[in-house]
Amino acid sequence: MTEIDPRPFLAIGTAFLAALLVSVSHKYPNVREMWSTVASVIMFGLVISMAGGVLDGVTYEYTLFYLTDTIGLTMRVDPAGMIFAALAALLWMPINFYSIGYMRNNHEAMQTGYFAAFALCMGSTMGIAMASNLLTFFIFYEILTISSYPLVLHERDQEALLASRKYLAYTLVSGQLFLAGTVGVYCISGTMDFRAGGFLSLDMASPWVLQLLFVLMIMAGSVKAAVMPLHGWLPAAMVAPTPVSALLHAVAVVKTGAFAVLRVLGFVFGPKLLSQLGIADVLAWAAVITIIASSFIALRQDNLKRRLAFSTIGQLSYIVLGGALLTPLAFKGAYLHLVAHAVMKITLFMCAGCIIVRTHLHNISEMNGIGHKMPVTMGAFAVASLGIAGTPFIIGFISKWNLAMGAIQAGKPLFVAVWVASALLAMAYLMPVVRMAFFRPEPVNDPRRYGLISYCMLIPICFTAILAVLLGVNPELFPPDFYRLAEMASSAITAGWGGGWSD
Repeated sequence: MTEIDPRPFLAIGTAFLAALLVSVSHKYPNVREMWSTVASVIMFGLVISMAGGVLDGVTYEYTLFYLTDTIGLTMRVDPAGMIFAALAALLWMPINFYSIGYMRNNHEAMQTGYFAAFALCMGSTMGIAMASNLLTFFIFYEILTISSYPLVLHERDQEALLASRKYLAYTLVSGQLFLAGTVGVYCISGTMDFRAGGFLSLDMASPWVLQLLFVLMIMAGSVKAAVMPLHGWLPAAMVAPTPVSALLHAVAVVKTGAFAVLRVLGFVFGPKLLSQLGIADVLAWAAVITIIASSFIALRQDNLKRRLAFSTIGQLSYIVLGGALLTPLAFKGAYLHLVAHAVMKITLFMCAGCIIVRTHLHNISEMNGIGHKMPVTMGAFAVASLGIAGTPFIIGFISKWNLAMGAIQAGKPLFVAVWVASALLAMAYLMPVVRMAFFRPEPVNDPRRYGLISYCMLIPICFTAILAVLLGVNPELFPPDFYRLAEMASSAITAGWGGGWSD
């Protein structure tokens, strides 16, 4: 059942309005941060108010105006979109509080521009999550690129300038690829509206034309999802402040890339057509190479943020691989990992930021014994690290279990071995940080000076770490029910395909 409702646009508009109010409040830091905080709460309230209806089978839709005579700027909230929208809205609240503590304690310049751009990023992410058609998706995809550029450039030094230019070059090109694919899809089908199970078919065009369109659109998503060899912008972007890194990795940009891949696979082409074209296997193997290669590169990184960046590159390809397997359980695992990785990786980056603010340390080799002075921060880091590796009773285990079952359902057990190997590698590049923090002595006559604890930073870290455990113990604990939404989305994508995945 479809219901006309303006709440999707209100959620987006809340963030965009907050960006304007933040900008005009630059002389009043407390007021500026109040706008950002209030907007995050209102957005979450608007999104969560629709979750129950979506779980009951309602699809919320609203058209603001028509972009062409047939295509509108239309928002539609289905189970897949609700997963991403609820995730982004939920995590904006803790990262906003964390940003206040980080920016103040680290004495960052240009804080007004930072909070304004952050709000624009959240609004455009919400637009991507709720876009009803490819053109609306593209518009918000590009708004996200432009609004996140000043965040990467934030430090305004030579390194930030080079990194931001690299980021802009990669992401703008990916946007144009997506636009080209969108135009091609419209020319052969006459529609751009997302439809569960896809709306393209072999009788619309030659197989090579469909394959070309698939490559264009998947490459566009793969750039932001940092699938190798299209990942170069992501490690470079680590020059940005740590809350920006958390935004890039957990909520926006790379997550929108992974979400774009899932939308194209499940709502444009569909499992049946992709099985006939045989091209999804190429994407699957690109994801496998990325998972393994990025994990080995992460092992060699001494800079903590760069190690986490290469971890993200591998973990995002879990989602891509899950979608490329084209089975119900794999799709469900991919959507669940969208949630799981976000919760765990935002925790890891917030912990890294807390370390930087309190100790000014960036390299892992310098972190011997810091767990004795920062037990809560490093304890949360340990929890998130175990979750990244897929340890039971933490949310990462649930998503990886479904991904593994999806590979078996597809008759491709080799991919299960890839996920197991990746989990072991994740333990190898993350747990040494925990071991050094807690089980290595502090240097003799330790020259390090620890700054004051910022509870604005510490409380969000505790919140996301506890959330990772609670969702791992009982995935139905928090509304919206991510587990049921993922199941609904995967069922809708594969409905009517019968046993096509076992052919």
